[in-house]
Amino acid sequence: MVVLAAKCYVDGDARERTLDSLSSMIADDIGDLDVESDMGLREDGFPSVTLEGPDATAARNLLRSRWGEITPHFEKGETYVGTLEGWDDDGFVLDAGREIRIPRGELGLGQGTPEQIRTRFGLVQHTPLRFVYGDPPSLAAETQDTLYEWTRGDGRLNVNSATRAEVRATVNRAGHAEDIVTVERLGLLEQSIVCKPNTDPPGLLASVGDYLRAELLCVVP
Repeated sequence: MVVLAAKCYVDGDARERTLDSLSSMIADDIGDLDVESDMGLREDGFPSVTLEGPDATAARNLLRSRWGEITPHFEKGETYVGTLEGWDDDGFVLDAGREIRIPRGELGLGQGTPEQIRTRFGLVQHTPLRFVYGDPPSLAAETQDTLYEWTRGDGRLNVNSATRAEVRATVNRAGHAEDIVTVERLGLLEQSIVCKPNTDPPGLLASVGDYLRAELLCVVP
């Protein structure tokens, strides 16, 4: 079994749609392997996937690589994935199956309070982030590089509480299909709308915000 670092925190019909979407993505990921899978959802919102068959080990490794894994054991110096649960003056709090606190000085994302850093880099709640376990834990260099790359692009609008298909449909409904490059998947319910050079991220937020019951944050270059 592998527990994916992709949290499902919506309820009702939205939960069913989200889990159906995840099932389809898992099937696409491991469809070429000789393996049978069964997916469940833990009480903390993290999906668990049980795999059986000759290629079960390969399938587990593939899913770990794509989604990250929630594990009860951590080793110093190793990299793991947690979802952004909260923030305060002292740093970020990640959910990696247990609370992981990354101190302000270990974020590696420049000046400002954790709240200011979160807003500047468009980190909506529940965004998956890689961290290096230690005393104290630190944000992984690959995550730092990705976030800085966002600020050097043409702008983004990050969204939570919606699948990629739902976000794409919302952008189309709001009449902005020609104003974006794509919708990148950050996590299961966290997406990043990549803007074209002449698209204003705050303007896009104002236009699509009425259609989404979600947190939306802009990344402005």
